[in-house]
Amino acid sequence: MAMLITGVLLWSLVHLMKSVTPGLRASIQGAIGEGPHKGLVALLLLMSLALMIFGWRATPAEFVYDPPAWGRHANMALMFVAILLLGAAQGSSRIRQWIRHPMLTGVLIWAFGHLLANGDNKSLVLFGGLGLWALISIITISRNEGAWVKPAKIATAGRELLSLVIVAILYALLFWAHPFLSGVPLITR
Repeated sequence: MAMLITGVLLWSLVHLMKSVTPGLRASIQGAIGEGPHKGLVALLLLMSLALMIFGWRATPAEFVYDPPAWGRHANMALMFVAILLLGAAQGSSRIRQWIRHPMLTGVLIWAFGHLLANGDNKSLVLFGGLGLWALISIITISRNEGAWVKPAKIATAGRELLSLVIVAILYALLFWAHPFLSGVPLITR
């Protein structure tokens, strides 16, 4: 469990440094340079991912709460929305006219959906921790950026349709790969 907690904390602290402690980030960047700073951040994030993956696999699941019977199915539907929001953050999309932080909102939905489907200790740490990170990020980034200025560029209807097709393909691939990535099958016999 310690590896999993360390991974979630490291991920959160590295990401939050820009919005919570910009002065500290700037001083580190000034001391070592922009390139080495980016390399250090990338290295720390890769380490956090490795800690989360190995921590997840090494931690035995222990019951914490009983998720609702419909939670698994709700999670499957919410994952489509989460993937759509993650994609919307990558370019122009009409979604960005309604949601200020689509990527972080997608992470929040991903975390919430998984907490609906799983009631064990390691799910609570991973999904709860990353959901909390996303929520804090939304608040701190919004505070630092000030008033929301909606993007002027809007995707065409064709581009939006293509995005939905890509999301459906990614959803199917992730559905298929989930047992290999997380060790948890989505369909049990």
